[in-house]
Amino acid sequence: MKRVNTILVLVAILAVGFSAGLSSEAVAQDTTGAEAQTVAFDVAENATRFVFDPSFDDGGGLPTRAAAFVTEGYIYPPGTLTGSNGVLEDGSPEFPDMVLGQWTCRGWITEDLATAATGPFVLTTQLYSLGEGMEAFTFVSDGQELIDAGVAISRAITGGTGPLSSAGGEIHQTLLGFNATQGGNLHFEAHLTFVEAGVDINALLTPIPQAATPVAGETGTPTG
Repeated sequence: MKRVNTILVLVAILAVGFSAGLSSEAVAQDTTGAEAQTVAFDVAENATRFVFDPSFDDGGGLPTRAAAFVTEGYIYPPGTLTGSNGVLEDGSPEFPDMVLGQWTCRGWITEDLATAATGPFVLTTQLYSLGEGMEAFTFVSDGQELIDAGVAISRAITGGTGPLSSAGGEIHQTLLGFNATQGGNLHFEAHLTFVEAGVDINALLTPIPQAATPVAGETGTPTG
């Protein structure tokens, strides 16, 4: 019986070692030739898509601490947004011919929104969906967000798809102001590590045709 137990232990050790070897080899294959790149862009939150858990309503229509929420927005080239443009009141993009992709954000409120004045106020996961068709790709970041305008905060890049399937690094987020839907206008600078070799992420950031168009009297290019 003792001999059988010893054999079983040795088999288990060999199996673990073999598995670890495969895992290490797979990681090496994923990152061979990979490189670091910096990508910048703006996001205009479409607050008509902001939804939070109604059980955390403060009675005035605003979420309190611990409320779960989800929201969306439009990704634009860097420098497109001022503190107030980017989304029309009906939630459509102000500059539809310049939209690079979609921003999706989910998380929790960490300070009562009605009284939050400075510092971190939400803890979120953000998905950046860029490109279209066969060249579509995404990456994800996690961290806190500041309610202070003009102050940058760093977030961890936790993964991605396509040429960013092995990506890491960090992304810096700065609040620019609030647009017509009362959504946040944000500037991002992502320092991506382990980008697929031979791929220029900036070259993949091209406008995606949008179904929505500006209402009568609105311009299709930035004015600020």
